[in-house]
Amino acid sequence: MLRAGLVGLPSSGKTTLFQLLTSVHAAPKAPGKAEAHVGVAKVPDERLDQLTALFQPKKRVPATVEFADVGAARGDSKALYDLAAYRNADALLHVVRAFRDDTVPHPLQSIDLARDARAIEDELILADLGVVERRLERLEKDLKKTPSPDLKKEQEVLLRARETIDAGRAVRTMTLSAEDARRLRGFQLLSGKPLLLVVNVDEREAADAEHAARMPGLLEFQAATGAGIVGVCAKIELEIAQLDPGDARAFMADLGLMHSGLDRVIRAAYDLLGYISFFTVGEDECRAWSIPRDTRAEEAAGAIHSDIQRGFIRAEVVRCDHLLARGSLAACREHGELRLEGKEYPVADGDVVTFRHAT
Repeated sequence: MLRAGLVGLPSSGKTTLFQLLTSVHAAPKAPGKAEAHVGVAKVPDERLDQLTALFQPKKRVPATVEFADVGAARGDSKALYDLAAYRNADALLHVVRAFRDDTVPHPLQSIDLARDARAIEDELILADLGVVERRLERLEKDLKKTPSPDLKKEQEVLLRARETIDAGRAVRTMTLSAEDARRLRGFQLLSGKPLLLVVNVDEREAADAEHAARMPGLLEFQAATGAGIVGVCAKIELEIAQLDPGDARAFMADLGLMHSGLDRVIRAAYDLLGYISFFTVGEDECRAWSIPRDTRAEEAAGAIHSDIQRGFIRAEVVRCDHLLARGSLAACREHGELRLEGKEYPVADGDVVTFRHAT
């Protein structure tokens, strides 16, 4: 399961968005105490809906993203290191306030997206500095006692990370070899995680998601930090979430919304991490599975069960659109659209796969 942590200034709509994404409505406990609330959101995928309609299985199982929210105020980013939900997050979503509401004062007294984005970025960088410096101090002592090539390489990449942090840049902006990236990954640095800016816009801007990226200063911030950007109006989304499906679709049509903002946020978080979905289908279950792009078939089998990966023989693969057009796996086989692939095959987004394996 993919994991994402929500961060942001107070009154940005962060907790509201978390509740909308996950349907978890627990209020933060103990004011001033950092405590993560975790919920799961389903990744929207029309292809899974269509496969479910075709096979009429007993269960429909979408891919999921786990979101964590913590009631920490500004200046509390270091506390996130004490929470497993944030240390283990695959990405961070920073909710940035763009809406104006006199009844909900902005903690910094004005709306300034670039300033707010930078403020949280600086906190993440500062929190990472403490982690890096403590490890470098320990490494210096260990290398004096027992010189080691591995420890020396770790020290070198951490010194590069500290140089980046001292320059006010996030660790995610570093160019790293696969080996160095693996070394840093073990420290779970917050500024090293992929970042998605979720711009909480005014109601009048709800239908123009692309407008969020064009707001003053955000394109420059995106270019400097490698962050993604998606716009959403939490106020509108709350109204949509309270409607039955038919009325919700009509309301969205009136607003000019093709997809709900919540679906776009979940999808953007999913895409930010470079993940794709493949499908397994049958009478019992139609399911979407999350894997990194370019995952080999043998490793994709392990997403289902380690026994399937160990006993991998081959993968029977058909494109989802071919299966939906033909109406059955048998028809795809007759038309030569069902292929046999080996363990090195890179599973593609939208593949429908049946794994053959030794028991």
